[in-house]
Amino acid sequence: MNISSLNWVFGVFLGIIIAMSGAQSLSAQELNAQVTLNKSQLSSTSLDYLDNLPQQIEAYINQYEWTNANFNENERIKMSLQINLLSVEDYNFEAQIIVRSQRPIYNTTRSTALFLFNDEKWNFEYPPNRTFLHDELQFDPLTSLLDFYAYTVLGYDFDSFEELGGTDYYQRAQNILSLAQTTSAIGWSRSRNQRNRAQLVSNLIQTNYEPFRIALYQYHRKGIDQFLENPEQARNEILSALEKIQQAQRQTSSNLLFDTFFNAKYREITSIFEDAEPEIRLEAYNLLSDIDQGHLSEYQKLQ
Repeated sequence: MNISSLNWVFGVFLGIIIAMSGAQSLSAQELNAQVTLNKSQLSSTSLDYLDNLPQQIEAYINQYEWTNANFNENERIKMSLQINLLSVEDYNFEAQIIVRSQRPIYNTTRSTALFLFNDEKWNFEYPPNRTFLHDELQFDPLTSLLDFYAYTVLGYDFDSFEELGGTDYYQRAQNILSLAQTTSAIGWSRSRNQRNRAQLVSNLIQTNYEPFRIALYQYHRKGIDQFLENPEQARNEILSALEKIQQAQRQTSSNLLFDTFFNAKYREITSIFEDAEPEIRLEAYNLLSDIDQGHLSEYQKLQ
């Protein structure tokens, strides 16, 4: 092969490499997690290695490909995990974790709160130099919980862009729950009276809660995403979504999904209707005072 032929082959090869690099730059991992750690309740002075835990969790979540979908950098789902360590014995930690997620608002640089959940029972082992391995066939009290909430957050996000679009991710979270329940791990058991991760995912995959999930899509895709372009129509869609939530409440036995939604949304909902016509504000108030009495003092701004 002569020099010119070699140069041509090299040029083609280089072009392929550049094209592949460009294609990779067009997509990103789905989640953009940030972790904060509060260890103020621990009295031990030999736990400096815990400073590595937030970075390890962020790397574990952010560097893994959780779906087959392509996400641009500005489409990544913002996820925050606030971990409060309560006690420790032989590197076994008792903790509480608060999980939040946000979703970009279409055609804007703003985001909207999507998921907020306070999980009060988490026990895991974290010795020095511990490594994180992603294996959904083996239960691990630390990484399996991260997997569970990663899929739950993805489910909420996909539900907000397509009717019942998050079903596959809720099912994956359910698979993790089922695996956990073959062990004696704390915080994974089902209980009728406990508002925990078992009840959360159980409700999300039950068909009688599908109207709530459809309302989640309508609220975001037809409401929030369209608000700047047509606020009057967006408010009507959001009112319709809230009516679906009201109907779902009357047909189901647990308020966990509804409380989770309103804990994340009540201030946003109030701001949406504060500038509406008086009759629309009053309609929103009457509806919200029926389905979310926990935030009634906020909704009184609409009267």
